[in-house]
Amino acid sequence: MDQTNTARAPTSYRQAPPRSRIRTALALAWRGFLTLGVAALMGLGLARWYFGPEVTAYPVVKADLVKTVVASGHVETPYRVDIGSQITGVVDEVLVDEGQTVKRGQPLIRLEREELQSAMVLAEGAVAQAEARMRQMRELTQPAAQETLKQARATLANAEATYERAQRLAKGGFGTQAALDEATKNLDVARTQARTAELQVYTSSPGGSDYVMAETQLAQARAALATAKARLGYSLITAPRDGVLISRNVEKGAVVQPGKSLLVLAPTGDVQLVVQIDEKNLGLLKVGQSALASADAYPDLRFPATLSYINPSVDINRASVEVKLTAKDAPDYLRQDMTVSVDIEVDRRGGALVAPARVVHDANGGAPFVLVSNGGRAHDQPVKLGLRAGDRVQILDGVKPGDLLLPVSAGVRAGQRIRAVQP
Repeated sequence: MDQTNTARAPTSYRQAPPRSRIRTALALAWRGFLTLGVAALMGLGLARWYFGPEVTAYPVVKADLVKTVVASGHVETPYRVDIGSQITGVVDEVLVDEGQTVKRGQPLIRLEREELQSAMVLAEGAVAQAEARMRQMRELTQPAAQETLKQARATLANAEATYERAQRLAKGGFGTQAALDEATKNLDVARTQARTAELQVYTSSPGGSDYVMAETQLAQARAALATAKARLGYSLITAPRDGVLISRNVEKGAVVQPGKSLLVLAPTGDVQLVVQIDEKNLGLLKVGQSALASADAYPDLRFPATLSYINPSVDINRASVEVKLTAKDAPDYLRQDMTVSVDIEVDRRGGALVAPARVVHDANGGAPFVLVSNGGRAHDQPVKLGLRAGDRVQILDGVKPGDLLLPVSAGVRAGQRIRAVQP
């Protein structure tokens, strides 16, 4: 009989049916895996017991810490300009649209001008007539009055000489009383004529009544012409300054009157941001503080602003305070009443030791402390806190840069073994 060294399964296993042999093999394999798993878990538990749990630890860093007050509000120009008509008239044409950017002096609305042009022609005629009257006074009336005065004075001199001669003759007995009476009468007439001529010269000279009256008429005519020109100019309504038209309340054919707002202009220049601040933050705000703002329509674009006004009263219904910020050189995309978000910088600490606020135990109590990971264990360390800004806090004393601090939520106790890992 041939012999072989091949190992054989136990007789009972060889004699078992094939299906039974498969089940037995699977049972043996599962028993081995289970044994290995139990051994692995025991090893893991032993390692966890010896080295401690794995805990996320946050390093102390040196950085600038900025505390801000966040608020939302809207864009508002410091003032608005209501544009209207200075005269009553009918709109001939509206030259601009709402939302359009305009320059100072740019035509906005044109009124019908035919009647105004006719009034101006009449005023120009009145001025020409008054100027002609003044020239007449200077070139004719005044020289004629002066010549008349010369003649009157010459006549008066002759009358005086005749009277003196007649008086001497009458006293000497050589002349008649009738001759003396005639000479006296002629003297009185000459004197009257000379006085009248003097008055004519005076009234036609500068300062005289006729001259002043002519000057007054000319001034009135010129004033009427200036009024007519102004009214004609008022028929073209122009922009008083650069800006954006944010409202239009007029159409062609409308009858407009003084005092009615036809267009509303938001002047260009500094833009004002009006926001509501929770009254609990009122003590942190000061005029002149800097801020960063962004429009909700453009959240990724930020621009600087400065706190310029704090309302002295508090809105009792909203428990808030209205503040205003000025944005110089504001971006072009800002629009009136656009919603904005503002971060107002109320405090800043440069080169501070900073850590997440979540690592501080008893932060609001009298003895704050942190758990520091050192040598695989957690050690409690009293600290002195400084500025708090959002989820970060300044630590003034007790730690140094690079220390790993354990968060309160980890539930670690002082002296406990831990395995610190940084996030």
